[in-house]
Amino acid sequence: MMNRLLAVASLSLMLAACSGAQSASDARLPNDKAPDVYRINFDTSRGPFVVEITRDQAPNGADRLYNLVKAKYYDGSRFYRVVSGFMVQWGAAADPKDSQHWDQGIPDDPVKATNARGAVTFAASSQPNSRTTHLFINFADNARLDQMGFAPVGKVVSGMENIDQIYSGDGERPDQGAIKEAGNEYLQKEFPNLDYIKTARIAQ
Repeated sequence: MMNRLLAVASLSLMLAACSGAQSASDARLPNDKAPDVYRINFDTSRGPFVVEITRDQAPNGADRLYNLVKAKYYDGSRFYRVVSGFMVQWGAAADPKDSQHWDQGIPDDPVKATNARGAVTFAASSQPNSRTTHLFINFADNARLDQMGFAPVGKVVSGMENIDQIYSGDGERPDQGAIKEAGNEYLQKEFPNLDYIKTARIAQ
């Protein structure tokens, strides 16, 4: 279990190291303030699920996620890391140019909620302000992540049964650097069974 936790902790750092986009991109990203509470409707290859985000729980993360969804960033995004009994992760855009554009860290949020089953949390490294676009949903109660600084932004409020069915046969095999460089072109060729997000939209 500890190896899995450390792997989650290092993910964003590895992605940044592979591309260098964190330091190379000076583009100003959308930064609209999110509503106090909002929901995101995810339509996936395994069926729908709904996430409820509470801004006070992690304001910087809630704002970044709100703007990513408004930009339709996650449409076509693959669930590229699925560890049974632990978590499912996504966050690389279908087009690697979009991933590079958004690869700018946001300020850390203090941990105000626990990484319980269904909690939605940004992946981050041990470096400060390293959260970008990558998220995971906890399959189980992973309270150890709280002590490591992983601040949940919200939780799944419906459709967890569909998340439980997301394809896990490739585990952690997809290469993070290749995902960063080639996006879905790489994943569709090498890991064609991965489930994916069809659309992610702010609920009206």
